Amino acid sequence: MHLTLFFTHKTSLKDWNRVGMLDREVALYRKYQENGVKVSFITFGHKDRRLYQDRLPGIEILCNEKKLPTALYTKMIPLLHAGTLRKTDIIKSNQTPGALTALKSAQLYNKPMLARCGYMHSEFTQNEHGTNSLLTRQALADEAKLFSIATAIEVTTPMMKESILKRIPCTAGKVTIVPNYVDTDIFAPKETVKDIDLLFIGRLTPQKNLFALLDALQGVKIKTVIVGRGAQEDALKARAKELELNIEWAGNIPNTELPRYLNRSKLFILPSLYEGHPKTLIEAMAAGLPVIGANSPGIREIITHLKNGWLSGTDAASIRESIMELSASADIRAHLAKNARAFALANYSLDHIIGQELSLLESLI
Repeated sequence: MHLTLFFTHKTSLKDWNRVGMLDREVALYRKYQENGVKVSFITFGHKDRRLYQDRLPGIEILCNEKKLPTALYTKMIPLLHAGTLRKTDIIKSNQTPGALTALKSAQLYNKPMLARCGYMHSEFTQNEHGTNSLLTRQALADEAKLFSIATAIEVTTPMMKESILKRIPCTAGKVTIVPNYVDTDIFAPKETVKDIDLLFIGRLTPQKNLFALLDALQGVKIKTVIVGRGAQEDALKARAKELELNIEWAGNIPNTELPRYLNRSKLFILPSLYEGHPKTLIEAMAAGLPVIGANSPGIREIITHLKNGWLSGTDAASIRESIMELSASADIRAHLAKNARAFALANYSLDHIIGQELSLLESLI
């Protein structure tokens, strides 16, 4: 089998590497290779092949080596990479943005197309720009076209599947749920000094609700580490300084280094207003951490309160109460940590997910 993956629009391997997610994202495709699948990547970088070919042995990297303007390169992809697209057995998109280019290529070369969605792009756009915004309407139109024509659709949660079936009835029978994965050998409990009281990992954006987290920490004598970067970074640092909080800002770090931070931590928190299927949350659970998650879409589908984690409100008072209660009870933390690890192993291990996805791909060829 030969699979060709279209990267998200404007995304390169260099982008994946810059934010520390290259190894995590490529792990699935290394498993493909172990199972005899030939893999090609179509990316938007200028130097991806030269920079990463040695790091990704056996994976064909096709990129914008001619340094064309992004809009022109996007239109030309089906022709520029025709040699591979003619020979491939199946085309897969990584996220909805950019998937219409993959769909165009699949139609041109008469290939089956798997439209993969790690999150619902239209819903995220609506949350950020409003229900009636031009961007939201365009996102809904793109999804309607993509999902109606694609051979199959892969989503990460039942909630996403229900959304698609409700809006686009003709998709009945071709939507499959395949959750995000975690390498449970790398993200595993390890005995070490717990010198971090509270850990957050993610983009520093309004979606993550971090100003509420900072307000919740006012006057609480704990050490917090925040991993990630984003548009709100400077404003968040200023607010933390104003509140005199004990916070270490770690910036972006490679995914392979996250287990060290997780194993040093007593608690993990994700206070987001909404999520798709958050990888950092399931990685924390796999590492055997007690986790606090906001009772919001995408998180409450993973966490069962007081069973494998703790659900909090999104307001500062509720977040503060959750942190204080768990910080005060080693027994509850141990109970949640044990169940979180077991839940991740049963549902999200990489070997479990690769079996699901390979079965899906084989059924489409």
